[in-house]
Amino acid sequence: MQLTKYKNTIIYSLILLIFMTSAAIKSQPLQTVPYVDLKKYAGLWHEIALFPQTFEKGCNATTAEYTATEKGYVIVENRCNKGSVTGKQSYIKGKAFVEENSGNAKLKVQFFWPFKAKYWIIDLASDYSYAVVSHPSKKYLWILSRTPKMNDAVYQGIIARLKEKGFDLTKLQLINQLP
Repeated sequence: MQLTKYKNTIIYSLILLIFMTSAAIKSQPLQTVPYVDLKKYAGLWHEIALFPQTFEKGCNATTAEYTATEKGYVIVENRCNKGSVTGKQSYIKGKAFVEENSGNAKLKVQFFWPFKAKYWIIDLASDYSYAVVSHPSKKYLWILSRTPKMNDAVYQGIIARLKEKGFDLTKLQLINQLP
């Protein structure tokens, strides 16, 4: 009888520890990369995967193009094809402003004045071939690549790092891209 109580206590303690560890990982503050060279970051990016958002509903072959300006902000041009990879193109243009003392890794994107959304670069290839962007709440996530298709080993490495950062990857959705 005493042994059963002891086993149950250990089992309950282990379960509690697992839940507490899981909650701690999910609640850990989101870290950005230390520095982003905006001139290298500029150019065309293909959306590989994302947490679905209403403003991207029905999007395929989604791209984002960034242009650094002399005025200190970045022009953001997002495009996607609605309904299919060959569907009607949707386009929106905005601006991104770098947050001071963030190493250019934290931006605020504005598509409609006066609203700005946090755009944090949380993973970035040393050769700028891929980037991962999120929000400090972890409710938004985009995996970007310079090419429409991403090497599976690179993608799986990104996924492993996102799990370590506490992202709920059950929401992650791959995007249909042009071949």
